[in-house]
Amino acid sequence: MTQEEDIAAEAAAETHGPTHSGFVALIGPTNAGKSTLVNRLVGAKVSIVSHKVQTTRAIVRGIAIHDNAQIVFMDTPGIFKPRRRLDRAMVTSAWGGAKDADLIMLLIDSERGLRGDAEAILEGLKEVQQPKILVLNKVDRVNREDLLALAAAANEKIAFERTFMISAENGSGCDDVMDYLASTLPEGPWYYPEDQISDLPMRQLAAEITREKLFLRLHQELPYSSHVETEKWEERKDGSVRIEQVIYVERDSQKKIALGKGGETIKAISTAARKELSEILEQPVHLFLFVKVRENWGDDPERFREMGLEFPK
Repeated sequence: MTQEEDIAAEAAAETHGPTHSGFVALIGPTNAGKSTLVNRLVGAKVSIVSHKVQTTRAIVRGIAIHDNAQIVFMDTPGIFKPRRRLDRAMVTSAWGGAKDADLIMLLIDSERGLRGDAEAILEGLKEVQQPKILVLNKVDRVNREDLLALAAAANEKIAFERTFMISAENGSGCDDVMDYLASTLPEGPWYYPEDQISDLPMRQLAAEITREKLFLRLHQELPYSSHVETEKWEERKDGSVRIEQVIYVERDSQKKIALGKGGETIKAISTAARKELSEILEQPVHLFLFVKVRENWGDDPERFREMGLEFPK
């Protein structure tokens, strides 16, 4: 047994009664609120969030404790019709996560309903054997009659074990979801130490935080042609940490956008990322960002490995 498993076993032994644990794959169309919901259920930020679609690129695992259960949420990339190699890798990753889980949670944006990608996902779920629950998000924006009609339409297509109506943004209905998962997941030891909230290495989480700030700052100017990697991480004697990251773009014109006039854009991104990283790490952070052009990085197998994705042939 590894040291991590020892710690997890000790934590579980201190609880009352048998422990439960399992993996819950959260799937759905792009921008349905999956990352927001995972962060809400875990109680901490483990997945980046933006108004842009396809923000999540690889599976992020967020770990929550509820009653005697350890619930490992797998925040998968949004499922959509792929156009590029990166798109195909993201969609493949999402379906792979669903098939590896103990239970599948389908998240649907109540305002958008079953239009577009949601319909295709329901068809795809018919081939997946795991038990499934339906979670309708953003219910505070839709009237009750439309919600009931949406739930009925989805349940006609798939035999969901349960249907939940929630708001990931304000937390409404989320406790009911957690109660159900804690009581439904199989009995067994916990997979992770009690205080661990994600399996994402800190270097990778730091890169994701910076990528989020890049998305939020640049809106439509630099859509999906950027990628962030943490190249250096130095713990300093004064208790601070020095982090060096590279933002890769595909063209010189994109580099100019990322830097901004007089470097003001990259400074703003760095300031926002440094502030959040300092709060997460609970120590001073010195963050240095560099922008480099790497043409066609979206066709580079090494970049896919860095993102935790399989390189599609």
